[in-house]
Amino acid sequence: MEAPFYNRRSFLIAAGLVSVAASQGPLGLIAPAQASSGLAPTPTMRGGSNNYRPNAPMVDRLGSGFWVNGTVRRAGDGAPLPGVRIQIWAATTLGGEREPRNHGSVLTASDGTFRLETEQIVPNFGQPHAHLAYDDGAYRTVFLRPVMPSARDTSVSAHFVLAPA
Repeated sequence: MEAPFYNRRSFLIAAGLVSVAASQGPLGLIAPAQASSGLAPTPTMRGGSNNYRPNAPMVDRLGSGFWVNGTVRRAGDGAPLPGVRIQIWAATTLGGEREPRNHGSVLTASDGTFRLETEQIVPNFGQPHAHLAYDDGAYRTVFLRPVMPSARDTSVSAHFVLAPA
């Protein structure tokens, strides 16, 4: 009796090839998951809420020479979110993350961007980093902790994609 042309190995290879082909965009059988669900929300980063102070005051600046900037968009369609309050704090040349002079909030512009000038951010626990938070209730709370590649950098960026609360 002759063995059939198919076996477990040929079945697994064929199934793998079909799933790769199906996930390859418009010519595949299904669209990628990201395209159907839209822009995914930003997850909270570990350590992002360290030294957080609720209701940090609105400020025009927290010093000079260093810029913290970013964008805020809505999960799903990626639309910019204007008028969203973002809190920013960091260890700077003025003192540590607990220093009140290093805490402040800004609102996003009509295009969803924000920008705040601060004193130079300095390493804290070996890493120069900032802390940013969205926590105003209309969307899920998100804490970010972007790390700078070098303590000599003069800016850091953070981008929020917010999901409804």
